[in-house]
Amino acid sequence: MIAGLLLAAGRGARLGTPKALVGYAGERLVDRGVRLLAEGGCHPVVVVLGAADAQVRGAVTVRNPDWASGMGSSLRAGLAALPAEAAAVVVALVDQPLIRPGAVRALIAARAGLAVATYGGRPRNPVLIAREHFAGVAERAVGDVGARAFLRAHPELVTEVPCDAHGDPADIDTPQDLEALRAGLQAE
Repeated sequence: MIAGLLLAAGRGARLGTPKALVGYAGERLVDRGVRLLAEGGCHPVVVVLGAADAQVRGAVTVRNPDWASGMGSSLRAGLAALPAEAAAVVVALVDQPLIRPGAVRALIAARAGLAVATYGGRPRNPVLIAREHFAGVAERAVGDVGARAFLRAHPELVTEVPCDAHGDPADIDTPQDLEALRAGLQAE
């Protein structure tokens, strides 16, 4: 079983509102992220919340009481909440609405212990982490650093998976980012 983990706990300081609750293309970012993971082949999907509470259909929600300390604590909370049967997890971020389920499927199909989606040759999200690496990833997930520190410390273990055909890793950090993504949606 490959689980999905959506990190959605932040308060969106630069955006001015928790990103999980932001609407884009007719749905909240948290719901879009759950759909990304589920349609990509992940089950169950776990969502880590913190700054905002939300009812999320199709997912198990976990509250990170330490969310203000950064993404690392949310990743640790999410990994700890995964069922023992999960052989691996695909981790996605709530603020990247242009990534499509094909990226998740490509990571799973890579059959790697650590797989990172790349766009234009640059590693981004989502990432796949096999259970054998959960403890090491959790240990290095501190402050605003998620799995990146572990991945950079072990490049020989990382399989890069080109995902250019499966979306765009643009993220939403500011009102201008959100406005630009919405403008692009209207132009399509």
